Amino acid sequence: MSNAIAHPQGDPQSTALVPHAGPVAVDTFGGRVHVEWDAQAAVTPLGQLPFFTEFLRLGGRFDAWVDSCPLVLSSPNAPSNRDVLGTAVLAVLSGHQRYAHINALRGERINASLLGMEVVVSEDSVRRNLGKLDEADGVTWLQEHLHTCVSPVLGEPWILDVDVTVKPLYGHQEGARKGYNPHKPGRPAHTYQPYFVAGLRLILDVEVLAGNQTASKHRAPGLWELLDRLPRAHWPRCLRGDCDWGNQANMARAEQEGIAYLFKLRLTAGVKRVIERLMRDADWCDAGQGWQGAETRLRLSGWSRARRAIVLRRRVQADLAVVDPSDPEQLRLSFAELTEETIVYEYAVLVTSLTHEILSVAQLYRDRADAENPFDELKNHWGWGGFTTSDIKRCRFMARITALTYNWWSLFVRLADPRQHREAITSRPLLLHAPARVTRHGGQTRLTISHPHAEAAWIETVCRELAAFFATLRQTAEQLSPLHCWYRLLSRALVKYLHGRQLKPPDALPAPA
Repeated sequence: MSNAIAHPQGDPQSTALVPHAGPVAVDTFGGRVHVEWDAQAAVTPLGQLPFFTEFLRLGGRFDAWVDSCPLVLSSPNAPSNRDVLGTAVLAVLSGHQRYAHINALRGERINASLLGMEVVVSEDSVRRNLGKLDEADGVTWLQEHLHTCVSPVLGEPWILDVDVTVKPLYGHQEGARKGYNPHKPGRPAHTYQPYFVAGLRLILDVEVLAGNQTASKHRAPGLWELLDRLPRAHWPRCLRGDCDWGNQANMARAEQEGIAYLFKLRLTAGVKRVIERLMRDADWCDAGQGWQGAETRLRLSGWSRARRAIVLRRRVQADLAVVDPSDPEQLRLSFAELTEETIVYEYAVLVTSLTHEILSVAQLYRDRADAENPFDELKNHWGWGGFTTSDIKRCRFMARITALTYNWWSLFVRLADPRQHREAITSRPLLLHAPARVTRHGGQTRLTISHPHAEAAWIETVCRELAAFFATLRQTAEQLSPLHCWYRLLSRALVKYLHGRQLKPPDALPAPA
């Protein structure tokens, strides 16, 4: 009888696709590489954060901010305020734009412990617990620390820049309104109104309003509330803003408060008549950078008094493209050839209470263009372009937390390199991002940094100089209060702005009104 098998066995089952423990072999163009994972390794991508952490500790900034937080969580399972706020700061420092990005930090244990945190909390925990803060208490708390961060330099002569930017929204958030939005017309948005210390790019405060509240009449109350919180000795020497601020209400309030102003005027019919008159009989003088200037007294309709106006003009040198839509069937496009006989000027009109000569006034207003740079940095490289929630309250909290972290980081970077302001796109790779490994032996914790940047040698030199300065400050820290340490840190960070002068803290700083 045949012993043949009715159903022959197939090939032995292959184990090639069965995952196994241990290193995985991967063939690359550089040869075979064996890859393995170690979820317990003490490593961090933010290897240089300890220097920034010591900067905050010596200045007393982070501890005071956490200790004064009005958030009260009663549940025994609730995270500490330090864990919630520290997670938010780490997210902003890392350049995150969404709460969901916080999950990328959940395994971060090294820098969390350096900030005194027990754990990096989840993105939902940050968002939910910020929502438990009372809005009035939370705003007051954040405004106080924004003021404390910047107040040592407000005793110096300074200019307050007021401007506005728009944050487009893509959902059904509170305050999402259609308004002035040049890049995305018709898109609902929030309006961000920051107040800058001119030249330093430091933020005194930021308001978040509905998208249809871009006009200065909506923003002016916040400006005067900010000034009311400052001691009179810390008021700016001048308010500076664009044409939206050049109206009767704002100028009259500035004159009433005794503060100088420099605003731009819209080219209305009354302003154009003044320009035409000056074109005929004015004595034009040099206003710098190719501009000419002339001065006049101007009182427009609705103004309570005549005010000093500076008319600036600059000759247009290039050929102009002219679009004529008068024919509905065919759009006409031509070029205006400018010759020596054809002179075309562009004009700008400033209104001011300053008594400086025309050249100085024109340059002061041109310097206002620097206020546009922090907008680009804060919206694209910090968190002002994101961290959006359905309610506007938490948007206001995160806008101010981002502004406070931005101020801290900007001052730290100036401490490392006082010669210039480095934006986050440059300063983070230099002074923050670097893989590091922690080892502990003999009671000593060692952090080994492997910096892949081309400027690694310069970065190491700068960090060693920072460590030496911090060590010197630590030696005298017992005799100095955190406030005095903060003054010394700012004196070194802003040595170029202060021309080498040392900031001297008074025995008792005047408290905000």
